[in-house]
Amino acid sequence: MSLVQQSSPHARKAMPTSKVMLWVILAAIPGLLAQTLFFGWGNLINVIWCIAVALGSEAMMLSLRKRPVAFFLKDNTAAVTGLLLGLSLPQFTPWWVSGIATASAIIMVKQLYGGLGSNPFNPAMAGYALVLVSFPVAMTTNWAEAAMLWDGAPGFVETVKIIASAQQTTVDAFTMATPLDEYKHKIATHTAAEVLQHPTFGEGVARGWEWVNAGFLLGGLILLARRIITWHIPVSMLAALAFMSLAFGSNEDLYAPLTLHLLAGGTMLGAFFIATDPVSAATSHQGKLIYGASIGILLYIIRTWGNYPDAVAFSVLLMNFAVPFIDYYTPPRTYGHHKPPRGIAGKGN
Repeated sequence: MSLVQQSSPHARKAMPTSKVMLWVILAAIPGLLAQTLFFGWGNLINVIWCIAVALGSEAMMLSLRKRPVAFFLKDNTAAVTGLLLGLSLPQFTPWWVSGIATASAIIMVKQLYGGLGSNPFNPAMAGYALVLVSFPVAMTTNWAEAAMLWDGAPGFVETVKIIASAQQTTVDAFTMATPLDEYKHKIATHTAAEVLQHPTFGEGVARGWEWVNAGFLLGGLILLARRIITWHIPVSMLAALAFMSLAFGSNEDLYAPLTLHLLAGGTMLGAFFIATDPVSAATSHQGKLIYGASIGILLYIIRTWGNYPDAVAFSVLLMNFAVPFIDYYTPPRTYGHHKPPRGIAGKGN
């Protein structure tokens, strides 16, 4: 009797990289729309500019490495790097700062390591950290004041002129410290009630920022529903951040409350779009839990006792260093075996 071989019902065709990256881009749209609505055109302009620089840098390096340019550009990974930088940078970041961040991310962090799949660090966060350390004034004084797009925010053309201007003489009229920065530096001399009277907090958690984080949370849920990412990294990261805040920062007259940590910075963008980078993150489910939780812990430590009020980039990069160690000791279970091999003992089997 002849037997017909068929795939199991649960077997699915792997989604190509280009489609995975396209879903990441689409899922980021709610957060980008919220940024544009509450903080003006800056992030949208940054996204367009950073994607253009990323694609140009990728094409140049592929050409120099004698690789097929069109083939690799179509995987959309360079576009995602530009997107993440455009979403992360301050709204009025000078064009040359964002250009340096993006070109460095593609050239030094991605292509010089061998291209897609070979970079040990998250390219977007490495580029962000580079310009944050190199140009701290430009990276900390160009955050837009929360103002509805139709009520006080500078227009599209005016925003382009501010970003393109070498002097940026008019930017001070539209900028304000971020909520985390404001709380961190004022809580030492004021009570929580006094600090929260600042206009940057508005009537909610943080004026505009809670909607931006809600937008990225919605996008993250879309990625989870489409199985582009798994729940392990974002859930463990947010849970660890919440635990640290409740354990060490319950006194709001000393430390920022949990609501600010979750909804007033780049937390949701970091949890669902940055920390989940499939190349530089841990691979096994157990490893992802350790990786995500460690990012959440570092995020709270740096925000609370470090020099940077929002530390997603540094937290992710520090854990990128630890990924080989995590993967070594948390390999996935091999099909047909009860336990996975562990560490040195496992290597000898």
